[in-house]
Amino acid sequence: MSQSYAMTAPLTRSSVEAAHRVVAPDIHRTPVLTSSSIDTIASTPQSSESLIGTPWEGQTPASPQLKLFFKCENFQKVGAFKARGAFHALSRLSEEEVKNGVVTHSSGNHAQALAYAARTRGITAYIVMPSISTPSKIAATRGYGANVVFSGSTAAEREVVAKEVIERTGARFIPPYDHPDIILGQGTMALELEEQVKELDTESFKDDSGGRGRGLLDAVISPLGGGGMLSGIATALSGTGTRVFGSEPSFQGGDDGRRGLAEGKRITSVSTLTIADGLRTPLGEINWTVISDKSKVEGVYSVGEEQIKKAMKLLLERLKVWVEPSSCVPLAVVLFDEDFRKECVRLNVRRLGVVLSGGNTTVEAVSKLFGPDE
Repeated sequence: MSQSYAMTAPLTRSSVEAAHRVVAPDIHRTPVLTSSSIDTIASTPQSSESLIGTPWEGQTPASPQLKLFFKCENFQKVGAFKARGAFHALSRLSEEEVKNGVVTHSSGNHAQALAYAARTRGITAYIVMPSISTPSKIAATRGYGANVVFSGSTAAEREVVAKEVIERTGARFIPPYDHPDIILGQGTMALELEEQVKELDTESFKDDSGGRGRGLLDAVISPLGGGGMLSGIATALSGTGTRVFGSEPSFQGGDDGRRGLAEGKRITSVSTLTIADGLRTPLGEINWTVISDKSKVEGVYSVGEEQIKKAMKLLLERLKVWVEPSSCVPLAVVLFDEDFRKECVRLNVRRLGVVLSGGNTTVEAVSKLFGPDE
């Protein structure tokens, strides 16, 4: 869906800082949590037996020494990081531009975020949601006063319905991820994470191999769906020395970002029913320009469904936080992807920020993921 970017700010750290000044009054400064028990698990080599049947069978398991800092966007307004981009995008539009309302398409988190931000400004919101969206996300979006219109599950099907709504109402389209204003808004979490790690780091972290030192992150890893969050974080941290990584579900080709980087071109179509439902969308055009820049994003890694579930269980039981499956993908990569773990050793990544992107799921949905024997 074509957009005009003539009046948008450049994708720079200073633009993210400006965005943060704008949205700070409307969002939560979400907490950063740590867990010594999860640090120990992440720093313990996987058993050779667990690598049987994987690409790393027969290899010596990696031994990274990690201290993890969890940025808990599951505590953000509407329960996910998307509130940042939605508030920033609306702040950039005049009353005239939104007089007929706003419209977007989303599986749930951006839907709720735009509905909430629009209600705050007294703007009518039309939200196109896949009919298979989580019922709680549909109910929450309607609860914020939005008009929900259903579509098929693929990005292409959503866009067709969104176009029909625009033609019928004259509403302004607010992309879920593929727009500079959205990217800059999402990147604000990285600025907070930097500040919070410095505040938390009152005790020295033993680093015998020359890490960056107290208060400084070596790297950040976040989920990757459409790419608004990852490209925002990469923009915010560009030039700081903190490396940035992405993580995706591999189920049914959900790892389009990883595959696109390997092939050297953006993959434009994704059709997956991964449990990480917030990551079912293909990487956006503008997001691709950031994420494919090796100076901004170090790499993207992917994990399977069972690994995502194991990470989710660990976060629920050890960190005591309520998260949706999409939020668990970064930790799953940290725990189970040997290529990533070896990269942490090679690059001396020890202090790692892990983004927990949202917590919009239900007891019923989680119960279906974990049977009585798990």
